[in-house]
Amino acid sequence: MDAVSTSRDALRVMRHARALDLGPERLSVLALVPAIATGFYYVLPPGLQELATIQFLPQALAYGSLIVWIRGNHGCMARLGLRSDGLRQGIGQGIGQGIGWGLGVGLALGLCNVWVLLRLVPWLGADIQFLTETAHAQVPVLVMLPWAIILIAIFVELNFRGFQLGRWLALCGQSNRAVVNHAGPVVAVGISSIVFAFDPFMVATFQHLHWIAIWDGVVWGALWVRLRNLYATIIAHAVEVIILYSAIRVALM
Repeated sequence: MDAVSTSRDALRVMRHARALDLGPERLSVLALVPAIATGFYYVLPPGLQELATIQFLPQALAYGSLIVWIRGNHGCMARLGLRSDGLRQGIGQGIGQGIGWGLGVGLALGLCNVWVLLRLVPWLGADIQFLTETAHAQVPVLVMLPWAIILIAIFVELNFRGFQLGRWLALCGQSNRAVVNHAGPVVAVGISSIVFAFDPFMVATFQHLHWIAIWDGVVWGALWVRLRNLYATIIAHAVEVIILYSAIRVALM
C-alpha cells in the first residue's frame, strides 16, 4: 500500500468516525508513554536491561495508558477498530472482512518471513539456532498452537495497533499543520512500527532478528489504517506466527 493510498484511506476513516458521532478524541498524547519508556530502556545500564521487569515495563505502561484512555473517551471499541459491524461505506465490513484480509495478509507475510528466516538469514551468516531456546520454544506445542499464539496476537495488536497506532493517528489528525495532518498515516504507522520492533522484550527475545518486526509492523499498521478493523490485524498476526512457529519447529527442533 503506497503512502498516498494509505493517507486517503485514513482521511476517509476519520470522516466516517465523525459520521458515527464519536466526537473529538481525548488523551491521545498517552501514546507517548510507551514510546518514551521504550527509548529510555536503551540508555539504562546493561545490568538493568537484563531484568524481565524492566523489559516488560513499556508494555505494562502501554496497557495502563490504554485503561486511562478508555476511561477518558467514549466509543473506544470503535476507535480501537473492534466494532462488531465495522465501519461501513467501504471502509470495513466487520469481523467477516477482518477474517478475509487477516488470512490473506498473514499467509503472505508468514511465507515471506519463513523464507527470510530459514534461507536468507543463514545465507547472510547470522545465527537462528537460538530460536530453539526462547521462552516461546519452551512452551508445549499443544499450548502454543494455536491458543497461546492467538492470545499473544490479541494483546499485542490491541496495544501496538489499536491503541498506539490509533492514538498516533489521532494526534496527527489533531495537528494544525496541514502537512502533518496529511502525512499522518505514514508518520503514525512508522512510529508505531519502530516502537513495536524495538520493544525491549522483543529485542531481548529475538535479538538480531527483531528488525523483521519493522516490516511486520508496517504491513499490519497499514492494514489497520486502511480497514480500521483490529480483527484483521489480530488474525494476520496469529496466522503469520503460526506459520513461522511451525516452520521453525520442523526445521530446527
